[in-house]
Amino acid sequence: MTANIAAQQEDLFVSGHRACHGCGMALSVRHILKATGKDVIVVTPTGCLETFTSPYGYSPWRVPWIHHLFENGPSIATGVAAALRAQKRDTTRVVGIGGDGSTFDIGFGALSGMLERGDDVLYICVDNGAYMNTGGQRSGATPLYAATSTHPAGKLSAGKVEMKKNIPMIVAAHGIPYVATASVAYVKDLQKKVKRAMEFRGPRYIQVDTPCPSVWGFPSDRTLEVGRLGVQSGLIPLFEMEDGEIIQVRKIKKKVAVETYLKTQKRYRHLLGGTDGKREIEEIQALADANIKKFNLMGKAK
Repeated sequence: MTANIAAQQEDLFVSGHRACHGCGMALSVRHILKATGKDVIVVTPTGCLETFTSPYGYSPWRVPWIHHLFENGPSIATGVAAALRAQKRDTTRVVGIGGDGSTFDIGFGALSGMLERGDDVLYICVDNGAYMNTGGQRSGATPLYAATSTHPAGKLSAGKVEMKKNIPMIVAAHGIPYVATASVAYVKDLQKKVKRAMEFRGPRYIQVDTPCPSVWGFPSDRTLEVGRLGVQSGLIPLFEMEDGEIIQVRKIKKKVAVETYLKTQKRYRHLLGGTDGKREIEEIQALADANIKKFNLMGKAK
């Protein structure tokens, strides 16, 4: 038992990458692989993770790793899982790790197909809320009123005016056995959810909030702080679902106003420091309050 625990905590994502300082995505992947153990094959579509982990001559990956096109990560993962099944390699598992661009947008059709077919893949979205690899363009994961390079804030714009897609619930509607949300700010909770997902067969989905210092606009030593404020405000609810039912939520011990969270990031500075952004901040606060009510985030644990 002790040897097995030690093996699961082995570093399988190490130095040799070129992520930005304070990258929430890089930290998340390190802890994801600590939880899966080494008998996995990782599939990663184009995006930040692929770019900063594949400079010529260097690799942080200590497990088999496959890079492919932006749009077909779940399809490649499906093929790998089918090959393992044909070879009767039941212990080796397939883990897809993609950003929000390839998950919410470009590769969503392939993801939906993988879920509908029931393929034995754990798909993890490391969500930093934009197309960071190519300059911070808005994605379907960009939150309401955040400024991006394609939705810049100005006199005639309050940033992105569309809501963030609720992908965890869209995924859950496919009837898969396990769906969870996590945050890099709570790595033990993240590891626990990955380990739980590995206990199931069939398609599973975890979405991890991974703050990005470079594009969100905060000092690189505050990644975990920013992540915690997102959770404590109610904007990032952390929960687990099994067979379509919510079975566990992470309670908020001390609620913070969403404005406290927004103030940490330059992508929201157009809403702050005056009266112009008051209505928008109230709308964002209403979203957080709705999450708190829906998931009972302030209630007593059962």
